[in-house]
Amino acid sequence: MGAIEVRKMTGGCGAEVLGVDIASPSNSDMEAIRAAYRDYGVIFFRDQKLTPEEHIAFARRWGDIDINKFFPANGQYPEIAEVRKEKEQKVNIGGGWHTDHSYDAEPAMGSILVARELPEEGGDTLFADMYKAYEALSDGLKKTLEGMRAVHSNAHVFGTAGAYKSSDQAGGFKGESLTGEAVHPVVVTHPLSGRKALYVNSAFTTHFEGWNWFESKALLDYLYAHASRPEFTCRFQWREGSVAFWDNRATWHYAVNDYHGEKRLMHRITIAGCPLQ
Repeated sequence: MGAIEVRKMTGGCGAEVLGVDIASPSNSDMEAIRAAYRDYGVIFFRDQKLTPEEHIAFARRWGDIDINKFFPANGQYPEIAEVRKEKEQKVNIGGGWHTDHSYDAEPAMGSILVARELPEEGGDTLFADMYKAYEALSDGLKKTLEGMRAVHSNAHVFGTAGAYKSSDQAGGFKGESLTGEAVHPVVVTHPLSGRKALYVNSAFTTHFEGWNWFESKALLDYLYAHASRPEFTCRFQWREGSVAFWDNRATWHYAVNDYHGEKRLMHRITIAGCPLQ
């Protein structure tokens, strides 16, 4: 392929990285991809033909792979988690604003999602920029949030009595005994960019440390509504050969569930992260 082009998606977040084959990127290609990932929070590639082995190899160029405890694995490739919705299923995976693995003490750095089987239409993914969400807050609210920490849990999502176990996705999920929680700053300084980002999400953040659930709810609901404003977001339309790679410390994402009666299968690899400060 020729020279890499980075094309910003919207005024909100995200960029397409064009002119690169991520099955065999050169060192200079990787430098350009790393810069785009740092600057835009989520990057997209088109017309890729990644095998599972190439998907794993590209992920390993970024760090250790975090083997998913809950999602079904892809056969002989435990590194790859399947994000699947069958024709007869009504519930999809990731159908709400969230960031992956915020319930871990060392949240995932990023996730690389490869399209394998797509519906005729629909099944887009939305992304939101948590840098811009933080920067648009008032100075007074920024000052309040700076010293706060929040509790993140996965029990209500992946646990025995969690959302997926009581849905038509129940058969595909595992690890309900492995649920847990972690505490993170509400505002983090991103380890790659050095920029400040809002770090709460409606799927996994349960309450502020030292506050009860009722006290926390009003402020969290405000932050969720604020951070998902359209001017902070982009919408990615999947095609055959599409790949999305997002930074879990700087973005949210939302899998749109608008393709009932059709199958959608994606392969996800999650890259391990570090403690957030």
